[in-house]
Amino acid sequence: MTLEVLNTIASIGTLLVIAATAIAALGQLRHMRGNNQIVALTECREVLESEGFMRALRFVVRELHEHLKDPKTRAALMQAPLEEELRAVNVVGNFFESMGSFVKHDIIDEAIAMDLWSGIVVQAWEHLVPALGVMRRIAGVGLWENFEYLAAIAEAYTASHPSGTYPADKPRLKVEDTWATEDKALGIYTPR
Repeated sequence: MTLEVLNTIASIGTLLVIAATAIAALGQLRHMRGNNQIVALTECREVLESEGFMRALRFVVRELHEHLKDPKTRAALMQAPLEEELRAVNVVGNFFESMGSFVKHDIIDEAIAMDLWSGIVVQAWEHLVPALGVMRRIAGVGLWENFEYLAAIAEAYTASHPSGTYPADKPRLKVEDTWATEDKALGIYTPR
């Protein structure tokens, strides 16, 4: 064998080693991305299930509408930082702002986020948007734009999955509402 043939074989061998290394590196990057996504999903779930967040969400869903009827509340929403009694507005809005950024930048997969949290995103958005309108008078349209993005894709997702995402080719389990008759008689249940 000539020196040129040996050099060619060595070059091809080097190329194969570099290609194999690049493929392995891509696999490791994909694995790292998956691990980062698991961490982000876990952190989001932990916040959503925390007592502090649940308390803030209850305020936004059950009480904020009545507070917004008071001009003093609307004036307070235009002041930064928000007063203590309105802190729940920021707790909920800022959390979904972060989640929206995670989804927008592919830290959390959009399909997974929507499958898990589209309902709560839409609910929070619908209850916060009147306050956001007031807050944007001063802060501008950039305030909670990632939350807005998340809510837009969540609304589209729920509209395209009106009966949920249970696989159509899989049988459903029987779920019996054993309290329906009694609750209907008590007036605490109205069938859809």
